[in-house]
Amino acid sequence: MSQDTSTKAIKRILAPIDGSENAYRAASFAIDLAKRYGSELVVMHALELSQSLAYLGIYGMPTPQHIVEMIEAAKKEADPWFDHVKNEADRLQVKITSELIEAPLSLVGEIVNYAENNSIDLIVIGSRGRTGFKKVLLGSIASGVVTYAHCPVLVIK
Repeated sequence: MSQDTSTKAIKRILAPIDGSENAYRAASFAIDLAKRYGSELVVMHALELSQSLAYLGIYGMPTPQHIVEMIEAAKKEADPWFDHVKNEADRLQVKITSELIEAPLSLVGEIVNYAENNSIDLIVIGSRGRTGFKKVLLGSIASGVVTYAHCPVLVIK
């Protein structure tokens, strides 16, 4: 049987993470796929700025310094998440890059736009993140990414 050369290769895999166990499971699955297909893995965390800015608005107008401090704190919180995934990828000799992006309006929109603008061939995402309810079958972020992504999306339970 001849191999179908029209099949699109999986060159770049995106794994959004948020520090949840589901995100780590999805990232591990993405690492395995990247190893198997010789793909580059991009691990990404999107900072949800709209929610953070709303909290500041309760107490008065946010100052630029407060916003900068919040972004820096969120970046420090995400560093161990990136390290966790990078260590696993390094053990399997998978090429990995990490991206921290700011999402001023929509996490789903930023993940989908990033994938489209950065030649992502596959998104591997956890079924629920840190804010997911146990009884919800598919989290709102994963559901939105499945709905709007230009490429295939693999949801990991």
